[in-house]
Amino acid sequence: MADDIETRPWQDLGEMAERGDARRLEEYLTELSTGESARAMARLSAEERGKVLTTLAPSDAAELVEAMPDPQAADLLGQLPAERAAEILHEMPSNEQADLIGEFGREQAEMILAAMDPAEAGEARHLAGFAPDVAGGLMITEYLAYHQTASIEEVVDDLRRGAERYSDYDVQYVYATSRAGVLTGVLPLRDLLLARPGRLVADIMISQPRAVHEEATLEALGEFFDRHHFIGVPVTDEAGRLVGIVRRHDVNEARAGRAGSDYLKALGIVGGEELRSMPLLRRCRRRLSWLSINIVLNIIAASVIAAYQDTLTAVIALAVFLPIISDMSGCSGNQAVAVSMRELTLGLIRPTEVVRTWLKEVGVGLLNGLALGVLLGLAAWLWKGEIYLALVVGAAMALNTIVAVSIGGMVPLVLKRLRFDPALASGPILTTVTDMCGFFLVLSLATLVLARITGG
Repeated sequence: MADDIETRPWQDLGEMAERGDARRLEEYLTELSTGESARAMARLSAEERGKVLTTLAPSDAAELVEAMPDPQAADLLGQLPAERAAEILHEMPSNEQADLIGEFGREQAEMILAAMDPAEAGEARHLAGFAPDVAGGLMITEYLAYHQTASIEEVVDDLRRGAERYSDYDVQYVYATSRAGVLTGVLPLRDLLLARPGRLVADIMISQPRAVHEEATLEALGEFFDRHHFIGVPVTDEAGRLVGIVRRHDVNEARAGRAGSDYLKALGIVGGEELRSMPLLRRCRRRLSWLSINIVLNIIAASVIAAYQDTLTAVIALAVFLPIISDMSGCSGNQAVAVSMRELTLGLIRPTEVVRTWLKEVGVGLLNGLALGVLLGLAAWLWKGEIYLALVVGAAMALNTIVAVSIGGMVPLVLKRLRFDPALASGPILTTVTDMCGFFLVLSLATLVLARITGG
């Protein structure tokens, strides 16, 4: 069994689902890690994945779905009858429900919501209306809240009566509210259980608890949990009413997910997360939308070389240094892009601080450009023994480094201010500009001293 789990668990999953052996299938999945479960499901055919989910009990199917990336999970649930998908969603936390509803197309989402309990469907629809990277889109609505005038005995009795319903709740605190639902206090569960039955919630609660607004951004939530060692924070609406709880680990997952998404965008994977279990044409479309633009930008950069082809023909050694200058400048620029993206994410800079960012980067560009220019110029002189060739490539390297870090530092801010996605567009813009400038600087400087380089 151990060898099967390590190598080809999807075959066993498919066979068990084909036999309809729900008990054995459940036991087998408990032997797999979360990552192995997701990998095994990805290797099955669409029909086999559907059989696995219909064979398992809804609660077990929900655990399996939660282990998958949201796009894969949504594709999988979308292949099931709406009633079965609704049963599985019912077993999932409210924030997970909302995330998956947001992944479905509108028609498909409405079909599944129509098969759910009306109250639950309404809540899922409400949560799905929030952006996924704000408190409302990250919060869960499974929490314990009682009126502040309730007695400790009443609260404990309710907990006992609702033990089965509350068993899936991530309960650490009890929240106190006014009759209008406004958050007034928080009470650690330990303090509640140790309090005398006759006392009121208001007597022992922590008044004026910290809370976040439902539109608080992911950056603000990250900063909050960086400052406070809480496992969760209550979420309130405009009127101060308690509407949900945001947990620390959900914020951490969202921050990691954004970093991964930005990385994919920077590499030209457009449209969000890509998985190899997705349809072929969708994956091709996401990649080609960026590659087709990039090839046009590269043709523009190459046109600079065509304009100076006589110089390049006269000094063929320049061809060796063009890709070096282009690549090194691109690396310097990408470092600046990474710093700007990070500071934007952390809220350390604003999109309006373009000049300040440029001044900070120019200093780095001057020093690094000088160092890189000297190194490349020295290499050119040692290779060819031509001092003017060395000066040309060294000066071009230094100047283009300054250009690259300036562009790399400023472009994410400008794009953010213009409401474009800086993670997606910064790379192509940086590459095109640094290539064009690098080629132009090398070839134009070489043209100015062409007679001296060629000895003419």
